[in-house]
Amino acid sequence: MAAAHTVTDEAVDRLLARAGIDAAQVVSRDRIPGGSYNALFSVILVGGDRLVLKVPPPEGTPRLRYEAELLCGEALFYEHAAAAGVPAPRVVHSEWREDAGAPPFLVMTHSPGVPWNGVADAMAPGEHERLLTELGGLVGRLHAVHGGAGFGYPAQGFAPLAAGWPAAFAAMTDALLADAEAYGPWLPRPVAEIRTLLAGGAPALAEVTRPVLVHFDLWSGNVLLDGEPGARTVGGLIDGERMFWGDPLADFPSLSLFFGHLEDDPAFLAGYGAAGGRTSFDAAARVRLALYRCYLYLIMLVEVVPRGTTGEHLAWVRDFAGSRLSAALDAVAAGS
Repeated sequence: MAAAHTVTDEAVDRLLARAGIDAAQVVSRDRIPGGSYNALFSVILVGGDRLVLKVPPPEGTPRLRYEAELLCGEALFYEHAAAAGVPAPRVVHSEWREDAGAPPFLVMTHSPGVPWNGVADAMAPGEHERLLTELGGLVGRLHAVHGGAGFGYPAQGFAPLAAGWPAAFAAMTDALLADAEAYGPWLPRPVAEIRTLLAGGAPALAEVTRPVLVHFDLWSGNVLLDGEPGARTVGGLIDGERMFWGDPLADFPSLSLFFGHLEDDPAFLAGYGAAGGRTSFDAAARVRLALYRCYLYLIMLVEVVPRGTTGEHLAWVRDFAGSRLSAALDAVAAGS
């Protein structure tokens, strides 16, 4: 996987100063490994407080259209998560605009715990199901947060918020397919065929009439677990930068990447339903789930080009997302 961009210690200190944190307060600033887009730093202050600094790539870096001003969505996600009582980082300072004449960045609190995928193989009997129920409840709380301004990405970097979900999702998929045409990634089907199949499923989107808070990147690596083995709890939902206002079902594809299809999982649905989430899915809902899986897998397959992904990870992405995209496109066609 391509490494995220480089940010010097001096640049980190300048960004922290803009957030009101003097260099004399900083004990350490260490790069957090992983990731292929934003640069992340763990910042420890005098007194022991720990913060996380996130810095997007510099202007002109190749990217997908929807990635414009992503930090707007991340800051907004954390603010709403706090109001909903969902464990997540809290915003300390946010400057997300890319036209402000200074580099954008975000400073947030550190969430406790380790990624779920790092301890999944060492869980005690029954712990996985208990944690899925807890996670379902937290996601249900997020989906109780409604956006009044419209559907889509809040920064409106490539499209304004739309009054209806069909128009918003069409703008999202159109932008992504335009990226596919521009970057020329390997895809299991031609772009024109993908566009036609997605359009065939669009009538099912009209059932969505109220925009809710969608994280859209809730794979197991972004769910932190805190506590001792056998007594773990969800310590935080992180990396909310891909948030948008949309259909609550749009969170199921990323949730299902490594957990299995959670719309069919009794443990997850028990928590989700208790928090007010939908627990039964008719034919139209299944079409929408397939559409959102198409969108997610397309992102995975297209972004490898601007990221410069090579080698084993590129082969894994094509194998993992390519077959799943084909299956999701077939599901859209079958249900339309």
